[in-house]
Amino acid sequence: MSEQVYRSGNGAAQPVYTGGKTEMNGEWTQSRDRLAKAAASLGYPEELADLLAKQLGSPRAIDRLAAYLYHARPGSVEMIVDEMLAIRAEIDAWREKKESREAQAGYSAWLNSDARRKNEKNLTE
Repeated sequence: MSEQVYRSGNGAAQPVYTGGKTEMNGEWTQSRDRLAKAAASLGYPEELADLLAKQLGSPRAIDRLAAYLYHARPGSVEMIVDEMLAIRAEIDAWREKKESREAQAGYSAWLNSDARRKNEKNLTE
């Protein structure tokens, strides 16, 4: 039976099936451990850190949440989850903006292409 582990790729936690061999991204694991330590310092179980890390996905986002826990010292799980959701929303908005810019660049390139102008010229003749 193969194990399911998580690896951060392009910002999202992706399940990785390794055929029974555990393969973890070292940076992701280190970030998750820092988050677990921060959660434990506030009296929360490490399982909470696991869930938060899997939702955030990337080491950078996990480190942002760990820094929040160390500096803000939130008083409830709800505040921690709210911050995690805010970080996740920022990541999603950034990704959407990036995809939109790439689509716009492709459209602009097509508008400015000789092939489009040639095709348009043939249609008007």
